[in-house]
Amino acid sequence: MEVISKSTVETKGLRAKSGILVMSGIVLLSLTGCVAGGMDFLSTAKVDRSVTTGTVPQAAVTTDSVSDETTVRNAVTSADLSKTQGQPLPWANASTGSAGVIDTIVENNSSGQVCRQFRTTRHAYDGVANFYGKTCLVDGSDWQLLSFQQAG
Repeated sequence: MEVISKSTVETKGLRAKSGILVMSGIVLLSLTGCVAGGMDFLSTAKVDRSVTTGTVPQAAVTTDSVSDETTVRNAVTSADLSKTQGQPLPWANASTGSAGVIDTIVENNSSGQVCRQFRTTRHAYDGVANFYGKTCLVDGSDWQLLSFQQAG
């Protein structure tokens, strides 16, 4: 009787190849559900076309917006324009959590009254918005904010 022995190297290689094939098959089967849409439980849901969007109405005046306006006015009026030389001027309001950057301040005295027009951003809990405003020196001592409006 003759004993024939099998090579263990050949058996291990065959097992490794079959293991790779099995794992590849499992991966492919699991991905087909994602790609084919078979796992989409919401496929019967319809798109709601009754909802329409439009422009967002101007926000109502709140104590937060008044506080932010005051903070921006103070930043604009206290800026030394000869030192800022057109550089952005950051501002922050600790009481509301809002902050922004004033990127333009233009001072004029054409009407006999010192006024500063400015452009700023406002980063707040309700989003980021751009604003334009104007503040003027009244009675030579007090700055009054004449306009602060969201850019359209």
